[in-house]
Amino acid sequence: MRITLIYPCMGRRPGKRYVRSWQMEPLPAAHLAGLTPKDVELRFYDDRMEAIPYDEPTDLVAITVETYTARRSYQIASEYRRRGIPVVMGGFHPTLVTDECLEYAEAVVAGEAEELWPRVVEDFRSGNLQRLYRTQKRPDITHTVPDRRIFAGKDYLPFALVEAGRGCPLKCEFCSIQTCFSATQTHRGIPEIVEEVRQLSAKTKLFFFVDDNIIAHVEFARELFRALIPLGIKWVAQASVNMTADEELLSLMRRSGCIGVLIGFESLDPQNLARMNKGFNTRFGEADEAIARLHKHGMVLYATFVFGYDHDTPDSFRRTIDFCIRNRIFMVAFNHCTPFPGTPLYARLQQEGRLLYDKWWLDPRYKYGQVPYRTPVPPEQVQAECVKARKKFYGPLSVLYRMRNRANVPDLFMLRNYLFINALLRIEATQRENYPLGDLGFKGELVKVGR
Repeated sequence: MRITLIYPCMGRRPGKRYVRSWQMEPLPAAHLAGLTPKDVELRFYDDRMEAIPYDEPTDLVAITVETYTARRSYQIASEYRRRGIPVVMGGFHPTLVTDECLEYAEAVVAGEAEELWPRVVEDFRSGNLQRLYRTQKRPDITHTVPDRRIFAGKDYLPFALVEAGRGCPLKCEFCSIQTCFSATQTHRGIPEIVEEVRQLSAKTKLFFFVDDNIIAHVEFARELFRALIPLGIKWVAQASVNMTADEELLSLMRRSGCIGVLIGFESLDPQNLARMNKGFNTRFGEADEAIARLHKHGMVLYATFVFGYDHDTPDSFRRTIDFCIRNRIFMVAFNHCTPFPGTPLYARLQQEGRLLYDKWWLDPRYKYGQVPYRTPVPPEQVQAECVKARKKFYGPLSVLYRMRNRANVPDLFMLRNYLFINALLRIEATQRENYPLGDLGFKGELVKVGR
């Protein structure tokens, strides 16, 4: 039996290159490969960097779907369905809006794949494929090991992605992670993580732990960091800002090889943070104090901010940009807040009648970077100000000023990375704006199941 795994792109402008910074290893595909019985022949295609050979013989197609890639995923499914090939969909989007995905796939996996994917394969093999596979509880991921052989020959960004934990116990209003995992976090076994990193370190010394919040369970995090110290790697991860209040934890992270963290500051306005259910951001001090503690321990910061919340004003953009430059932050994301289906934010905006589209992720009028709901600052202005903020932050004067931070450029390795990343993100400040959801070259209509 042959199964084809597909990782869809968000969309495509025919004849244009895909956004480079979006081309990281798709770890969910490797997890599926690791869960697939060994007697199954697997093929994997990454829609972001290669053409999908729709006419290549296969028995079943599996597509990992996110909300931003939903329209493109349905286009891909339509191409296979026209050829009589059944499609299975799984991922965050099918978990959040299962009924919608059932219209475009013969089977949908709602929830985590560890217990469900082997059942899907065996049911299909026996001619008994079900329409819906849904988890009743969070599976044990202790021994989950991805199979990265499917990535061979593909030009991903030069660092390895590793998962230590999955989910987050925090309940931020806009976050789809807390919805999918019911504000809980599970962990892989530390021996499995360490062995995976050890094997990968033969090819790279730079790792990205994709956990939604790597320090959510501090004792697990401490044990993991101690186990990483002998490996001599460099790594980055996502974490909540409360980690900066623990000097001992920061020191341990640095000794284990941590060179930087992504932290969602989201807003400098306390009223916005309260509305987001992120009041904990200032529980241990102000944002600039947190940044200073990170820099003291030699770690750089990737800070994210979102605009379009109820207490934003035109001045919010200027204050945030000035704050980021003044604190010499390594890199920053300035984006509008996105209401993902299934989240408390989406439900609130829907109840308040503020959504501009029935389903923004499927509406052909909607493009990446546009604000899909009514905001206090007009949506068009929010989009324009986000672009201006990126261009100013990644402008030459800002780059030179922020380079005068020992944490950002302690050595030649970090200097190269600092200059490369800042140059890349300046180019992409406008490149990603109004990017289409779905391939503009797609011909015909989306084919629904049963048609």
